[in-house]
Amino acid sequence: MCKIMTLYVGSQCHLCDEAKDIIKRAIENTNWTCSEVNIENNELLLEKYGLRIPVVVSDNGEEKGWPFTLNQVRRLIR
Repeated sequence: MCKIMTLYVGSQCHLCDEAKDIIKRAIENTNWTCSEVNIENNELLLEKYGLRIPVVVSDNGEEKGWPFTLNQVRRLIR
């Protein structure tokens, strides 16, 4: 069964691009996949994550805002 993490991002966000690379490496050879959500057109998500993006959230609701490392994401999905 595949587990899904969510990455909250914005448009033209170079930090989000870095985060995607980290997550891609962290979930390699695992049963995890990453769903990307752009917060720009959602008032609730903008309010919650606007100053913190990129933010990665595991399937159990645990989240980590930027900056995060490869090892931190790996711990998040254990």
